Amino acid sequence: MSAPEVHCQSSKCPNGNPASRLECPTCHKLGITGSFFCSQECFKGDSHKVVHDLATPRQSLPDDPSTNKNRTFNPFPHFKFSGPLRPCYPLSPRRQLPDHIQRPDYAEGAVPLSERKNAGMPPRVLSPEEQDKMRTVCRLAREVLDLAAAAVHPGITTDEIDKIVHDACIERDAYPSPLNYRHYPKSVCTSVNECVCHGIPDQRKLQEGDIINIDVTLYKDGFHGDVNATYPVGRIDEESKKLIRTARQCLDEAIKICKPGALVRDIGKTIEPVARANGCSAVRTYTGHGVNDLFHTAPNVPHYAKNKAIGMLKAGTCLTIEPMINLGGNWDEVHWPDNWTATTADGKRSAQFEETLLITETGVEVLTAGKPLEL
Repeated sequence: MSAPEVHCQSSKCPNGNPASRLECPTCHKLGITGSFFCSQECFKGDSHKVVHDLATPRQSLPDDPSTNKNRTFNPFPHFKFSGPLRPCYPLSPRRQLPDHIQRPDYAEGAVPLSERKNAGMPPRVLSPEEQDKMRTVCRLAREVLDLAAAAVHPGITTDEIDKIVHDACIERDAYPSPLNYRHYPKSVCTSVNECVCHGIPDQRKLQEGDIINIDVTLYKDGFHGDVNATYPVGRIDEESKKLIRTARQCLDEAIKICKPGALVRDIGKTIEPVARANGCSAVRTYTGHGVNDLFHTAPNVPHYAKNKAIGMLKAGTCLTIEPMINLGGNWDEVHWPDNWTATTADGKRSAQFEETLLITETGVEVLTAGKPLEL
């Protein structure tokens, strides 16, 4: 999970749409995310308030989303979407955790202060004890991902998948790392069809023929374990199957080159030719990353060739590789006004796989390893 900045939403912002913290209180109350502005002038002059009336029925909605068919709404009715996928609001209330669950530093304030403090620092070599903690949290992250994947079927909502993940984290005395990370509102990312990454779970029901990426991260005993995979929803077409296989192959080939002394930039050099050979492209905006007691840290791991990444892999460090692979040659993306959801610019489908890796003295250990892909 990578984090875009939250910018002023006003289309007429005189300040160049800077990073902003002033949130519309009505949108916040209604569960509409992304309504941030840099000043009162931008807030008062913006036309986003049209969604308030659409969202009003939320106050009388029953708890069961299956009975809400006529009460859901698109919070961004004037946004030019690149494909058929639409947000399906209202979002459910923020899920709570028992007090005994250990929380990362951003759990309440949304700002990962420890990441800021360590910005620019080299990748941290973990002690044997810390490596064991990473093994544990990564094993649990894979368990939770497998539970979520087992629930994928036509008719389930992505919000229901979020609840499965959230509850499974609690059962393991772990915190769902995405929750409130830079204001992300849910416990998991669910990216459907043309969604590249950071899809927010909502009331949309999965449909036969969809594909969905589920991105799970757990925080336990002071460390994060990060893993994701893309799954078919019922029967899917051959093009989607090929896309999913290609995304998995891109990751597997990249893992093969990981060992002490390998150049970080060569990871993308390995991935992009595999994608191109299969008629696909590798997304450039989002990258893999170091992961340990910090959710995101050095090294930055691009997934495309001719990148400028610096540094070599070093024994005792942990990182993720998570290539996002799009159908066709267009690797660019479009961002929804929720400031999180990224979709392909041309509306074609995207798939992704991610593993957390430990660089060992002799090679690499896949800490989040699961069963081989069957499609």
